[in-house]
Amino acid sequence: MEKCVLIYSGGLDSTTLLYYLKDKYDIQALSFNYGQRHKKELECATKITRKINVYHKIVDISTIKDLISVGAITGGGIVPHGNYSRESQKQTIVPNRNAIMLTIATGYAVTIGVRKVFYAAHYSDRAVYPDCRKEFVEAINTAMRIGNDDQVEILAPFVQMTKAEIVLLGDTLCVPFEETWSCYEGREIHCGICGTCFERKEAFYIAGVRDPTKYEV
Repeated sequence: MEKCVLIYSGGLDSTTLLYYLKDKYDIQALSFNYGQRHKKELECATKITRKINVYHKIVDISTIKDLISVGAITGGGIVPHGNYSRESQKQTIVPNRNAIMLTIATGYAVTIGVRKVFYAAHYSDRAVYPDCRKEFVEAINTAMRIGNDDQVEILAPFVQMTKAEIVLLGDTLCVPFEETWSCYEGREIHCGICGTCFERKEAFYIAGVRDPTKYEV
């Protein structure tokens, strides 16, 4: 079976991508500790990959935190609660996060002779997160191919899908949604009131799929 590299956070979207790929590829899953406050996602990533016997490595790049220390995720700001507005969601941007992870994943892929690197960017994030847009995927794919003599390709199969559509797909793939992590507060269970918890709830509601997540609120 052909190998691929997957950037895997342990979240709803990347876990759906994990399950989408697992019967097609021998997956090499990489998770990143970049100093984020919600490290709970890394525990979930480890648990899920062990469950389905997928290779998983947590890459510790937490020393870069001081270089990207801004906003609510790495800068110590307050996590926005309630439905996101455009401005409140901007507080959760981590500068150049996907480019950093994709560059490292590409180097790993070239090293082990793997030609495809996947990540779970999706359409619902495109308005605020520039590194989730189709234009970004196309641009970084071109850069990584040029920079590595056409040895690798960056792929984002969900880039034109909404989060609700990803939930629908995950439901058909029997994704263990209850084991995935979204909450930016990073406590024992999902807080239920931060913006990303609201997005998670909304996606299940729109999809018409039962949300098995345990929330504090």
